[in-house]
Amino acid sequence: MDLKNKLQLDMKNALKAASKSDEEKLKLSTLRLLMAEIKNVEIAEKKELSNEEIIEVISRQVKKQKEAIESYNKAERKELAQKEQKEMHILQTYMPAQLTEQEVREVVVSVLKDMGAMGPQDMGKVIKGVMACLKGRADGKMVNELVRELIEKGS
Repeated sequence: MDLKNKLQLDMKNALKAASKSDEEKLKLSTLRLLMAEIKNVEIAEKKELSNEEIIEVISRQVKKQKEAIESYNKAERKELAQKEQKEMHILQTYMPAQLTEQEVREVVVSVLKDMGAMGPQDMGKVIKGVMACLKGRADGKMVNELVRELIEKGS
């Protein structure tokens, strides 16, 4: 079953169970928002999204959730931060398993060697290559930090 069908099926099940629990209501609203975002991207690109492209959409949504959580925590709005945390957890269940920092570091080292990156001027090219290899299995911020650290060590 492809990812989009799984999302639609889970949304349908959440709709049926929404009257029973607040958790299902939150799942339903989160999945509706995600499906709307997927539909918007499909309309913009004038094509049906593949599973990998849907994972990219989910990754962007998770990134937005993380930023919202940080903002709410700074504003001392704990209840809103908790809601965003729960929504983010729901979204993350549809993403591939995340790699550890050590696994990401190994991929970064491999890409650095393959590209023969020499210095900070190659950073963007390396990050793009690493992200293409990882396909949503690692946080972009962690990749950025590791690439920066390893390029500076090599310089």
